[in-house]
Amino acid sequence: MFSCFSCVLAFSCSEGEFLDMQSQQCQKCAAGTYSLGTSVAFDEWDILPTGFITHGTTTSEGNAFINCSNSTWTPKGDYVASNTDECTATLSYAVSLKTPGALSFEYFYPDNSVYFEFFVQNDQCQATDSDSRWMRISETNWSHYEIKLSTGNNVLYWRTTTFSLLGSAVKPVLLRNIQVSGVAYTSECFHCKPGTHSSTAGSARCAPCPADTYSNKGATVCHDCESDSYAVPGSGSCKPRPACTENDYFYTHTPCDSEGKTWLMYKWIEPKICSETVEGAVKLPASGEKQTCPPCNPGFFVTNSSACEPCSNDSYSDGKVCEKCPVGTEPVLGFEYKWWTAMPSNMESSVLHQEFSNSNRRTAWEVAGEYIYTTSGVQDTDYLTLTLNVPGYRAQATGKDNEMSKLSRITFVFETLCTADCKFYFLVGYNKWNNYLVEQWKGRNSKQSYSYLIQSNNTVSFTWTFQRTEEFSMDRNFSTDAAKIYSIHVTNVIGGVASECRRCAVTPDKTGSSCVPCPPGHYMVNATGACESCPPNTYIKPSQPVGEAACVQCGPNTKRNRDYTACLSDCTFRVQSGGEAVQTYDFSLLSNVTGFTGSPRFTNRGLRYFHHFNLNLCGRESRVPASCVDNVTESGKEVKGYVCQSTVVPSDIRSQSMVSSQPFVIGDTLIGVTTETTLGGISSPSWMFPSASLQLPDVIFYYKSSDTTQACKQGRSAAVRLRCNPTANIKDLITLPSKCSEGTCDGCTFHFLWESQHACPLCTTDHYREIVSACIQGIQRTTYVWQQPLQCYGGQSLPPQKVSACVTMDFWLKLGVSIGLIAALLLISLSCYFWKKTRKLQYKYSRLMMSSEGKECELPTADSCAIMEGEDAEDDLMDLTHKSFFTKIKSFSREVGVCPIYIYVVFSITFNTVVVFTENIRWI
Repeated sequence: MFSCFSCVLAFSCSEGEFLDMQSQQCQKCAAGTYSLGTSVAFDEWDILPTGFITHGTTTSEGNAFINCSNSTWTPKGDYVASNTDECTATLSYAVSLKTPGALSFEYFYPDNSVYFEFFVQNDQCQATDSDSRWMRISETNWSHYEIKLSTGNNVLYWRTTTFSLLGSAVKPVLLRNIQVSGVAYTSECFHCKPGTHSSTAGSARCAPCPADTYSNKGATVCHDCESDSYAVPGSGSCKPRPACTENDYFYTHTPCDSEGKTWLMYKWIEPKICSETVEGAVKLPASGEKQTCPPCNPGFFVTNSSACEPCSNDSYSDGKVCEKCPVGTEPVLGFEYKWWTAMPSNMESSVLHQEFSNSNRRTAWEVAGEYIYTTSGVQDTDYLTLTLNVPGYRAQATGKDNEMSKLSRITFVFETLCTADCKFYFLVGYNKWNNYLVEQWKGRNSKQSYSYLIQSNNTVSFTWTFQRTEEFSMDRNFSTDAAKIYSIHVTNVIGGVASECRRCAVTPDKTGSSCVPCPPGHYMVNATGACESCPPNTYIKPSQPVGEAACVQCGPNTKRNRDYTACLSDCTFRVQSGGEAVQTYDFSLLSNVTGFTGSPRFTNRGLRYFHHFNLNLCGRESRVPASCVDNVTESGKEVKGYVCQSTVVPSDIRSQSMVSSQPFVIGDTLIGVTTETTLGGISSPSWMFPSASLQLPDVIFYYKSSDTTQACKQGRSAAVRLRCNPTANIKDLITLPSKCSEGTCDGCTFHFLWESQHACPLCTTDHYREIVSACIQGIQRTTYVWQQPLQCYGGQSLPPQKVSACVTMDFWLKLGVSIGLIAALLLISLSCYFWKKTRKLQYKYSRLMMSSEGKECELPTADSCAIMEGEDAEDDLMDLTHKSFFTKIKSFSREVGVCPIYIYVVFSITFNTVVVFTENIRWI
């Protein structure tokens, strides 16, 4: 916290002036001194200047028993250095501004294991935005930073925290030349440092002394050195000139002339500090010795003027003559430099000074025919840099669904000749201001080759830097130490040249290619170069696009993409277990990128960190892959795939932002989707995630990465188990194996369990049943309910309740009785009718018997078989007439009794029929 200031002064002094406290007037500074007026500057760090406070604290996630009281910023003469242990070191300075001002300072921040932030806190305790407080990495040179300050109280904070997972040594952050403008006044003028001067009164700053001059503290002029002595710019004294030796000059070659010759020239190393007149001194060798020019670099040809020009895109050369590539081949484009007669147009060299120097020298590397080498710098601590700029890379053997992309490779042959602790760095650049250190070598190194695989199109430059020593000295004690580069070869470069041709590869993306490839889904036959179609549902193998082996069959439940470069899943899955119906899964709601974090882990010093995973389960060509980034450095390294991991440091270690570092891909290729526990050499044993329910099998997604490591020579892989849990949400219950808390037991194969309601099969008609109610008042209801326990989600919805009309038992009973009565009456009528007919026939028979007059076995002859009209009435009358009254009554009673019998039988049959009919209606 900063102290409150009681008041703000109402006046200030200009640059070159100071406030005389007695007269309360602004006075000009005398010659030999300077004043910034409303600014204050701190460029001497023998001790911590007045107003600066530094202290060390333990991080909130660190070991509470570690003593961090000595982990502070330490003055080092020309700069102040931060701590290098796992403590937080803070440097603060409180200042009150009368007017809006600014702060500027220089810093050297070489190690991304240190988190370096700067922020300002005003009198409302409001700090700088967290997105702009993190400082950029400065690999090889001091960086400049400037920020505006508001009127009032301001507290400036420089804070560093070291976080090293491997426990290796780290480089501190260095600060110097801190200047604040907008203060009320300055009460004194400052003397010029040795090596600087101010010749007039009222100076705002001191000018450095030029080369071969010197000055003392508070000097008004710079004094010339004697003829036998020298001084580098900004020196406080002169030194005797040593005798010139062969180490004080260098040689270079001129461009080839029209005769194909080059001139060998010798030059003194600038600035020249040696003397040619001292006894034993050597003279500069005479220049002008002609030598035959070496051939042009591969991909170039010699013009009539002996200059080297590049071949066309469809040609190649060995450095002499360009030739067309044969049919079915393409030029292998790149940059290949192995002859050094002139600096290539896309390369530049420069000198970066770690300490103060006003030297204008820019050339640090010189060509020497068979190699390019470093010349002497102004000081032994200078960084001598050589930069190769690359416009971009052609897409090669990849598709947009393949996250792993081998774009290019750079190979160079080098040698370091050192007598001191020299260092040789190789860096890749992602933009103009940011270089990422790839490798470094110390001391003497014999001639050797080094290769680096380029996987990102963001790599726009390569830089080689040589430093003779880190120990600062005004003398050039190690000027003979040098680095040599014999050859540089970068493959697959846009705008490059070719030294050879290769057979056209079957790749989906032929950006910049000069040959016609086979259409998608076809491979090139080795012998003839003809194109043949791949079998169905296969994709082209990027690493082997020629031959039938280039066609790779997609795994179970996957389909190839449109570009024939990978196999994808559309997030649907069908499986049939036993004799049951086919179950369909839809994982589309799980396809978005999902992040989850494992259990906390700790470094040896007690610092807490996590392993964070990002997962993209499935999707077609338009899917967004999972990505993991490194936001510690400005390189912004980002990896993409189906599954990736990064190391995350809690936000309270780096204030308001989350730290993510060390990203890598676990799976960038989908192998298949199945319920089997083994696929493609990847195993997902059931004991890792025991299940309480055996009704539904887990659906397992298998992934593999082409990113190989020393520990995982076959690449990393992942198995993601999806388990049906109707009560879980989309992002709930992603767990790691209890026996392998980091998600992997061997460091190569990772296992995850994702429980979700969207991992259940889609509901079908087999997952619900119907309940039918009784017929009530002519209405019957049908209700549908889910089978329990419910093991599905989505899909078929429950049908709504159905209401239908029905008929009650009373209606059918009445209908049955009515029909029975009608049938009974009809049968009675028919019975009586036939009874009457029977009686008539009986009567006819009786008459025939009477006519026979008692003759046995003889009947009278009938005139006709039919009964004539009126015969019935007559016969009835006759029948009644000839019988006695008693006989008639008896005969009538006997004959009439037949009809009731018929009626009874018919009625019984009819009643039983009605009863049976009614019972059937009731059951219906």
